[in-house]
Amino acid sequence: MHDPTAELRALVQRYAAPSCRELLSNLTLWSSYGPKPPIPVIYEPMLYFTVQGIKRMTVGERQLDHCPGTFLLASIDVPVVCTVIDCSPERPYLGLALRLERAMVAALLLDLPARPEPVPDAAQEELEPMTISPSTRAMEDALLRLVRLVEAPDDVPLLRPMIERELLYRVLKSDHGRVLRQFARADSRLSQIHRAVKWLREHLAEPIPVETLAGVASMSVSSFHRHFKAVTGLSPLAYH
Repeated sequence: MHDPTAELRALVQRYAAPSCRELLSNLTLWSSYGPKPPIPVIYEPMLYFTVQGIKRMTVGERQLDHCPGTFLLASIDVPVVCTVIDCSPERPYLGLALRLERAMVAALLLDLPARPEPVPDAAQEELEPMTISPSTRAMEDALLRLVRLVEAPDDVPLLRPMIERELLYRVLKSDHGRVLRQFARADSRLSQIHRAVKWLREHLAEPIPVETLAGVASMSVSSFHRHFKAVTGLSPLAYH
């Protein structure tokens, strides 16, 4: 059976140079030819695959090491301090990310068989903003076909949406599929906090009362403060 990993590494290294490059709509490739100091960034909702090397991320009080054989799901705009380790000029860090679109995930869910899910209580519904799960051969096959489209631009309009949809389906079937379902549900806690984060980022130059953000999220102030910190790892004031 063909192993997609080697070809995927070669394509990412070829097209990610010199550092970061968006090659297709929603698809960005990364490379790093030496360890990087910690850099603060905002991770938008996306699927992130490391195919060589390790990226270390600090989210609030959590530290995550993202390495080959796993995928990272970021379900909300979240501040992250990240650094690349385990890489060199001879063996660079290589990664790729697919930006998530809520409408595409929601449309896919409508086409899937309905599945009963237990209604979680408030404590159980708290979702981590970033999760790491084992990737699968099926995911890597889809990723390889997606990156191959860089060399077949005439195929992009038809095949890119189909491959992205397949990849989202594979994630929905994984251990953290529930997080992706919460991302697509307009009435989930995650979506409520996402609305507040989006509003906050659009009004960064203004003083933002927590009461205003709680209203955007349709929560009480106490509930909003608790859920916001649980999802982003920061208080609303610290995030601002």
